[in-house]
Amino acid sequence: MKPTDIAAPDYFHKVVDCQWACPAHTPVPEYIRLIAEGRYSDAYMINWKSNVFPGILGRTCDRPCEPACRRGRVEETPVAICRLKRVAADFKDDVKHRMPRLSAKNGKRIAIIGGGPASLAVARDLAPIGYHCTVFDGDPKAGGMMRTQIPKFRLPDSVIDEETDYILNLGIEFKGGHRIDSLKKLLSENYDAIFVGSGAPRGRELDIPGRKEAASHVHIGLDWLSSVSFGHTDKIGKRVIVLGGGNTAIDCCRTARRLGGEDVKVIVRSGFEEMKASPWEKEDAMHEDIPILNFMVPVAFAHDNGKLTGVTFQKVKAEYDAKGRRNLVPTGEPDQTIECDDVLVAVGQENAFPWIERDCGIEFDKWNMPKVDPKTMGSSNPKVFFGGDAAFGPKNIIWAVAHGHDAALSIHKLCSGEDITERPLPEVQISSQKMGIHEWSYDNDISADKRFKVPHRDKVVALKDIRAEVELGYDVKLALGEAQRCLNCDIQTVFSAPLCIECDACVDICPMDCITFTENGEETDLRARLKAPSPHPDQDLYLADGLKTGRVMVKDEDVCLHCGLCAERCPTGAWDMQKYLIDMTYAGSSCPSKSRSAA
Repeated sequence: MKPTDIAAPDYFHKVVDCQWACPAHTPVPEYIRLIAEGRYSDAYMINWKSNVFPGILGRTCDRPCEPACRRGRVEETPVAICRLKRVAADFKDDVKHRMPRLSAKNGKRIAIIGGGPASLAVARDLAPIGYHCTVFDGDPKAGGMMRTQIPKFRLPDSVIDEETDYILNLGIEFKGGHRIDSLKKLLSENYDAIFVGSGAPRGRELDIPGRKEAASHVHIGLDWLSSVSFGHTDKIGKRVIVLGGGNTAIDCCRTARRLGGEDVKVIVRSGFEEMKASPWEKEDAMHEDIPILNFMVPVAFAHDNGKLTGVTFQKVKAEYDAKGRRNLVPTGEPDQTIECDDVLVAVGQENAFPWIERDCGIEFDKWNMPKVDPKTMGSSNPKVFFGGDAAFGPKNIIWAVAHGHDAALSIHKLCSGEDITERPLPEVQISSQKMGIHEWSYDNDISADKRFKVPHRDKVVALKDIRAEVELGYDVKLALGEAQRCLNCDIQTVFSAPLCIECDACVDICPMDCITFTENGEETDLRARLKAPSPHPDQDLYLADGLKTGRVMVKDEDVCLHCGLCAERCPTGAWDMQKYLIDMTYAGSSCPSKSRSAA
C-alpha cells in the first residue's frame, strides 16, 4: 500500500463518520464538545452555518448521522446527535447579533419558488453576500412542509417562526400568499437565476373500488395534515385506519389520536421492519396505543350507500427471488374487512409541476421529473435550479438544506461568470490538542454510559392537546451525560515516522488493537495481517512508512476510539492528537465562521 496522504481534505473528513454521513456535513463532534462545555450559543451557530435549522432539525431530522456514529460500533446505541442539536437551540442565548453582516447589494436578483427548507437555505447563503432574494410561497408564512405537514406536537410554531425569521431578516423579500402559476412568466421578469424549491406537495391517491363512493371520509394524508395545521380540521371519527408506512403515516395516526380517534390503526403492505418510517417514529406511535398491522394490501373501501364502513384487505407474504428481490404474494387466506369511520391515505408523495411550461427549456424525464444535475442542482435551463423534494422526490429536511447549499453555490458562480461545475475544496483547519506531557484540550475519557432517554410529556396529557410538544428535550444534566458519550472522532491520531523508535508502546496500550507495525503489502493482505483483522474495506487504513526497520505503521480507522492513549504512552512524541476542523464551502462567505462563532 502507498502511504496515506492525510493532507487530503477528504481523508480525515471520512473518518469523522457522523459529519461525513450528514448531507449538510455538520461538524458534529465540534458542537457536541461545546455543549459539554455549556457553550450552547457557540454550538448553535456552528449548526446554523451548516444545517440552517438547528431547533427544527433537533426535533425532526431523519438522523442519517446516527447510524454512522462510531459509538454504535462499541455498544448498541449511537450518540443522540439529533437531540443534542436541540439542546443547543433550547439553551442558547439571543444570537441575533451573531447573524451575518450584510454586504452591499450586488445588483443580482434571484427568484426563489417555495418557502421550505431548500429555498430558505438558498436565501440564507446568497442574501448576506449582496443578492436580492425574493421568496414566493402560496402560504402566508415561511416554512413550507415544516410548518404545514409536521404536527405541532412534534414541532411547535414558535421554533419555526424563530428560525425562519433569522433568515428572512437578512434582507430577504418574502411574498407570502403569492403562488407562481407560470415559470415562463417568471423567466420573462429578468431574474438572474431562479431556484425551484416547491417540494412534493401532492399526496399519492389510492385508486381502488369504493374510493369515489366513500370520498367524504377518505382523506389524503398530506392534505389532511395541512388542514389540521391551519385549523380547518379539528375532529375525526372514533375508528380510523391509516394506510401507509412512512413518517407521514405516523404523523397522521398520532394526529388522529388527538382529534378524537379512539381506535386508530396503521396498516401497511410491507413487513414492520421494512416500513419507511423512522424506528423512533414507530415507537412513539405504539407508545400512544396505535397498533401497526403489516402484510395487508387494501383492495376496496367498503361502504353502505356512500357511507364508509371499513377497508377490505388481502393478506400477503414476502417471497424473494434468486437475486434477493422481494415480491408480495397472496397467502391464500380470506380477505379481511376492518371497520372504520375515516381513512387517511399516506401511501406516498408526488411532485406536481403544472406551472412549468414544457417549452421553457427544462427537460423532464419519463417520471415527469425535471432533469437535475445532482452536483450543481442545475436544470437544462442554465438559469433554473432545483432542490429539495422538487429535485429528486421526497426525502427529508436535511437533504433539502444540502441541496440549497449546492444550488446557492452554483447560482453565485453563474452570476460571477464562473464554471458552476467546479466545486471548491472544503477548508481544513488543523491544530494540535496537546496541553502538556499527558494532557489534552478535550476530555478524552471514554464514558461508559448508555444512551440517555429523552423525557416525554405524560401520555394522558399529551393526547388531550394537539399542540403540546411530546418530547421535552434533554435538560442540562442529561445533555452533559449524553455529550460525554461522543468519541471525539474529529480529534485525529497523527503519526510522525521520523520520531518513532518502534518500541510498540502504542500497540500495547491501544484498547482496540487498531495499531500494527508490520511489513508492507497489498491492502487485502495487510487487512488480514493486522493485530485485529479489518473486514471493512469501506473504512480507510492509515498507513505511514519511513520507519528505520523498513516496516510500516498501519492503523485501522474503523475501530479507533480517538482516546489518545497511544499519544500519551509514546516516549518520543511520534503520536499527536490533532483536531481536524473541516468546513464545507458555501456561497455565503460572510456567514459566521466556526472560529468566530466559537470565540
